[in-house]
Amino acid sequence: MNTSKVLIAEKTSQNNLGEGYLKFQINQQTSAILAMNHTQEAVILPVEFVTPMPNIPGCILGLMNWRSRIIWAVDLPRMLNLEAIDTRRQQYNAIVIKVESLLLGLVVQEIKGTTKIMLDDIHSPIGQVASSLVPYLRGCVVQQEEILLVLDAQAIVQSSILRSD
Repeated sequence: MNTSKVLIAEKTSQNNLGEGYLKFQINQQTSAILAMNHTQEAVILPVEFVTPMPNIPGCILGLMNWRSRIIWAVDLPRMLNLEAIDTRRQQYNAIVIKVESLLLGLVVQEIKGTTKIMLDDIHSPIGQVASSLVPYLRGCVVQQEEILLVLDAQAIVQSSILRSD
């Protein structure tokens, strides 16, 4: 048997499984996924490890240390104008994302694990979700009767909301 055909068949079957995504709860009501190619790490950090800073947008919780780098910790639900995370928490669930050379810590309700999604299963979010969310989405996916928001890491990192003018 030709080994190059076997390798091609294996690659094709792997691609048919879909792209890898990190699945999480933005808040109690909202589930989302983020492409693994933008996801650096999911971390749990004590609240006191985030240092609040003055004169920054309300959705930015402060600065956090991630692998000897100082990055912004962002309250993702608040940034997306959703119901905020309970601030009386003892620890934060943060997803460190990287877009080009920019790093950002997205604080979410709960990290659920990984999933695979076929690109064909991602549908337009228009009419499915609040219009204020659309600029931050690549689309929506229905998985096991649950609507998942497919977040656009680049749109989040470049958001004007994160800049204090």
